[in-house]
Amino acid sequence: MATANAAAVNLPDDPNVRGDVVLDEPVAGREPLVRGQHDFHSVTEMVCRVNEVPLKKTPMPFVFGTLLASAVFAMFGGYIGYLIWVGPGIWGNNNPVGWAWDIVNFVFWVGIGHAGTLISAILYLFRQKWRTSINRYAEAMTIFAVLAASSCVALHTGRVWMDYYLFPLPNQMGLWPNFRSPLEWDVFAVNTYLIVSLLFWYTGMVPDFATLRDRATVKWRQLFYGVLALGWRGSMRHWVTYEKAYQILAAFSAPLVLSVHTIVSFDFAVSQLPGWHTTIFPPYFVAGAIFSGFAMVQTLMLPARHWLGLKDLVTVKHIENMNKVILLTGSLVGYAYAMEFFVAAYSGNQYESFTFINRATGPYWWSYWIMLSCNVVTPQLFWFRKIRTSVGWSFVLSIFVNIGMWFERFVITVTSLHRDALVSSWDYFVPVTEALYLLGTFGLFFTLFLLFIRFFPVIAMSEVKGVMPQANPHWSGYDKKGHHAPAHAAVEEVHP
Repeated sequence: MATANAAAVNLPDDPNVRGDVVLDEPVAGREPLVRGQHDFHSVTEMVCRVNEVPLKKTPMPFVFGTLLASAVFAMFGGYIGYLIWVGPGIWGNNNPVGWAWDIVNFVFWVGIGHAGTLISAILYLFRQKWRTSINRYAEAMTIFAVLAASSCVALHTGRVWMDYYLFPLPNQMGLWPNFRSPLEWDVFAVNTYLIVSLLFWYTGMVPDFATLRDRATVKWRQLFYGVLALGWRGSMRHWVTYEKAYQILAAFSAPLVLSVHTIVSFDFAVSQLPGWHTTIFPPYFVAGAIFSGFAMVQTLMLPARHWLGLKDLVTVKHIENMNKVILLTGSLVGYAYAMEFFVAAYSGNQYESFTFINRATGPYWWSYWIMLSCNVVTPQLFWFRKIRTSVGWSFVLSIFVNIGMWFERFVITVTSLHRDALVSSWDYFVPVTEALYLLGTFGLFFTLFLLFIRFFPVIAMSEVKGVMPQANPHWSGYDKKGHHAPAHAAVEEVHP
């Protein structure tokens, strides 16, 4: 092993340093899923060394990032206390804009969480091997994004101390939730999504927890990972049970990709408001959610693979495949934008037509064109393979997509409300403290994500080993004694 890369976070024996080899360059032919000369042991070493660094030797950039995210998260806690004490009047909401950043943030974070289920469950059911190096990022992102979205659901009701009425709990006043309300549908959909995603995420990590447990040399690590490993010993019976459970949870999770954001779209679609009352919203929201979710995975994964020294496992092939999904879903979102205008014009409804013209040319024209340029124009750059396989371009464009998808939810919510049928009621929404609200949800998200990177395996070791050539008992690289010799990154050996 070479010495650590100075650009990485000071982790020992950085396996991404290969002398003159440029690891981020695409290769001719079929890109290998694991690059470099690795065997099962080197993969274990590469992933576990991130979690096994002693707490006192935690790299300073990581400590600084965690402290910064935690400070923003603490600010969010203070902001919630201030909001409950004073009330939603600290927001810029007015009449007729009764919904603004509160519901925008909720839809944004729920959408972010969709890529995790898609990458983990649906790609697993279709046996897409390239998911193995990125599914753990996506699954963790899903959990933390749904938690951020849940905070928005709880807060946007106004009187948060009455939120227990959203659950069908017996109470002394004999009141029960209105099951015809989309808000109630959100509660059940988001909680179901959170529980199933959490189980799926945790189940996939059990074999890796056992690896960290067996390698631990410190008592608290042995206890911590030992409890999480649930007594895993790697026996055939354990593996058979694990595969069954993982398959069942994947089958449960797959329909949630369609159902959860469909139900979120019903918050708007079941109303009679022009701009909201449209049947295109369910597929439009699902495509947009996958679009923004994959972009957020790129935003998180690309810096992590560099700083943690995981370029051999998260290769250009993974990045290119994700960019192809972003290109596809971005094109679907652009098609939905065009269909909204077409249907509004074709309907002959002057109020519907006015709403969409107002979006593009009214007081909020700037937000509409930011949305259009970020969500429709910038993803089209991925038609060029040079950009599609570029780490730098992928990171920059993923941030543009995240910005554009937040503005999409802003455009849908605010521009449909601020000008209603009565001209005398028209008003212009101006945020007051909402920026702190959005920033606080990012503090929650990044605090949890950074802690996850520090203490949990960020790569599914057992799954990555399953797609390596050594996993094939007929692999030509075995020597006469059957040893697991390191695999050279030969394209023809990756998929024998």
